[in-house]
Amino acid sequence: MELRDYIRILQKSWVLIVMLTLVGVGAAATFSLLQTPKFSSSAKVFVSTSGGTSATDLQQGNSFTQQRVKTYADLATTPIVLLPVISKLEIDRTSEQLTAQVTATAPLDTTLIDITVVDEDPALAAEIATAVSESLTEVVQSIETTQATDESAASSPVRLTLVQHAAVPQRPVSPNVPLNVALGALVGLALGVGISVLRETLDTRIRNERDVEAVTDAPIIGGIVFDPKAKERPLIVHADPHSPRAESFRTLRTNLQFLDAGRENRAFVVTSSVEAEGKSTTASNLAIALADAGGRVLLVDSDLRRPKLAEYLGIEGAVGLSDLLIGRAELQDVVQHWGRNNLYVLPAGRVPPNPSELLGSKAMATTIAELGRAFDVVLFDAPPLLPVTDAAVLAQAVGGTIVVVSAGRAHKGQLKGALAALANVDAPVSGVVLTMMPTKGPDAYGYGRYGYGYGYGYGYTSAPTGATA
Repeated sequence: MELRDYIRILQKSWVLIVMLTLVGVGAAATFSLLQTPKFSSSAKVFVSTSGGTSATDLQQGNSFTQQRVKTYADLATTPIVLLPVISKLEIDRTSEQLTAQVTATAPLDTTLIDITVVDEDPALAAEIATAVSESLTEVVQSIETTQATDESAASSPVRLTLVQHAAVPQRPVSPNVPLNVALGALVGLALGVGISVLRETLDTRIRNERDVEAVTDAPIIGGIVFDPKAKERPLIVHADPHSPRAESFRTLRTNLQFLDAGRENRAFVVTSSVEAEGKSTTASNLAIALADAGGRVLLVDSDLRRPKLAEYLGIEGAVGLSDLLIGRAELQDVVQHWGRNNLYVLPAGRVPPNPSELLGSKAMATTIAELGRAFDVVLFDAPPLLPVTDAAVLAQAVGGTIVVVSAGRAHKGQLKGALAALANVDAPVSGVVLTMMPTKGPDAYGYGRYGYGYGYGYGYTSAPTGATA
């Protein structure tokens, strides 16, 4: 993934990221409020050695003291030091419990011992820190005292002095609310970004042009924006010719003129990977746009399994292509004129029991050649490629294929399978049309490339719905 991919992910999932960040902040704040405040108090003990007046003696004594400081710091949390403290302060705790509250550290290159106590009671924390320091002083004095051979008491070479009594703290050391909130926000942010990236990585749906380009080298000749009212008005070019969605079909019409420039036959099969990707509405609106430009256009419903064009266009579909292929009708009897321009429609007719055989027959090849001579552009609305082989058989005979891909519905594997089905019969792919594209956001068609968005920039406004054909 490139940097722009991550930026696109952040743009798509910013709501999730912000929500998880706020959840992290809220969880950290709640955790901090539920915690009992604890206070920390510290006392300092100075360690020194006696004896010697020369510089050498003093240097040796100082080195000896620094070596012993670490040992005394470890000694501060042992029962021999803590039990007298428990007895003196009369606190209801064991030495193990008190050990968890006491911390003794020796700063590097010093002869000081810092004894810190953390407790819920600030006054008790100060008392325990001071008492532990005093107890450590007495224990070390007792341990380090040597006995002379004549059993007379000898003074200890090491001396511990309490140089700083523990003060009663005024502010708790935990919970650290600002730190906890910052950590909660950081964890929530990282979790949101991680989930967004993982979801994008595992998502196999085709959502934009880059996803199509990763599957095929075929050119993307158009992008049709999503219209929630598409079922109510499938013929948007006719019903609302000034809408941005209608303009998408006119852009597709312009790009279609550059496809297969060296091929004399301007016939194309319009198909898709699976059903409900908008191939029939795409073929219908493209045919209307081509006819509006002055071309002589024929729209053929070659979906002999689930024909829809007759319903969309409001024409009689009882007799059509299937009747023509079996010799039951003549071409001039089944082709119907539609609208005010040179748009003609050949409906599917009766649903036959052998659609693939009819579309691959010699009669179909003869019909394709005849239609190519009679019309400037012929569009064949064919079934999806993956469920049945009809479209692949027809595409081989026609010589040009437009694959419709629905953004957010079709998967990359499905598009690969559809293209493989065409490649198996040596049927060329002329171009890809993306349908149901989002109107806003990083996945919108042409986002960041053309410099204008959906519904603005050229002043398109909705026009009153036109009369039906």
